[in-house]
Amino acid sequence: MSAPRLMARFSALAAVLFLAACAGLQQQPVEPATVPGYGAIEDGGFTIPAVPPRYVPEENRRTRVAYHGAERPGTVVVDPFSKYLYLVEPEGTALRYRIAVGEQGRDFRGTATVGRKAHWPYWAPTANMIRTQPEFYAHLAAGMPPGVRNPLGARALYLYRGGRDTMYRIHGTGDYTSVGNATSAGCIRLYNQDILDLYDRVRPGAPVKVRTQAESFALDGPQSREGDGEGI
Repeated sequence: MSAPRLMARFSALAAVLFLAACAGLQQQPVEPATVPGYGAIEDGGFTIPAVPPRYVPEENRRTRVAYHGAERPGTVVVDPFSKYLYLVEPEGTALRYRIAVGEQGRDFRGTATVGRKAHWPYWAPTANMIRTQPEFYAHLAAGMPPGVRNPLGARALYLYRGGRDTMYRIHGTGDYTSVGNATSAGCIRLYNQDILDLYDRVRPGAPVKVRTQAESFALDGPQSREGDGEGI
């Protein structure tokens, strides 16, 4: 190969390597390791894992928002359509949390009260769960001890109606991919980091209300409002 041709080939190779190096300098920003408020937490002898940032976008983070409903302060309001839970505060505000709700036909409706509260609760499937889905629940009939793998997560609020346990709960979950969706067996799930926050704010006996679709649309519109709150 002649010297001119060799030099031309060398120059072309150098240009390719230069462009590749430039491309490497234009990589996408590195995703932050954790979102403030959703990092790993040591609690009760257990380590709650951090929620990966891609599963807790801005609209999923707990925040304080203006509240236009008629419920009195201290009420827990569940909107299964926008998939938000509100803890009503004085002066027209509420704390808002993203939730997972029950699949259609399995979700909790109406009103209730917080009959009791539990740290790192014990869990066992109901007789109906075992009967209808034995492949998932029969082997868990004896229940599960507290821990990060327990379906009720780090805290649970037990919903009562007429003085009786409805068997529905507002509770934490380690399945952060479910939050924001209608995927549960009927209970209302929050990130474990959020149920820790909510649990300390809700008093025993607090009223709980689940919005109808008409109420949801009247108060929040056909789509949930996003990015209008003050992060906490």
